[in-house]
Amino acid sequence: MNLYAIFVAAATMFVIGFLMHGPLFGKTWMKLANVHPTGKEKLSDMIPQMTWNFIANLVAAFVLAGVLWMAFSSQAMGEIAWYKGLIVAAWMWIGFIVTSSSNEVIWMKRNIKLWLFECGSTLLQLGAMGIILSIWK
Repeated sequence: MNLYAIFVAAATMFVIGFLMHGPLFGKTWMKLANVHPTGKEKLSDMIPQMTWNFIANLVAAFVLAGVLWMAFSSQAMGEIAWYKGLIVAAWMWIGFIVTSSSNEVIWMKRNIKLWLFECGSTLLQLGAMGIILSIWK
């Protein structure tokens, strides 16, 4: 496994998450999540959460790299290709992210639109990581 690729994949996941929850769809996300900014928020106050978020992204990238390594070791998978990394990431997303996070909607009555937003964001993040990790040997 390429540690540089894992780091770049984690950073890419972080950037996509920032873009989805900030400049691109931040207002939509805040409405769905019932977040009401006071205007007193500071970037420096978010450093601990951002650090833990990046650590979680590193773990996700490392695990996905391991899954891809095992998948590409199989003759059934064939040669390494970017779209195969994307497909594996999508399978991981639907099999684990969508199903486990659906409990928040099913049992905790969380906002289904927020859940769909977060699932979509995570699909983009995992897809990007799958592509990066599959093409960067």
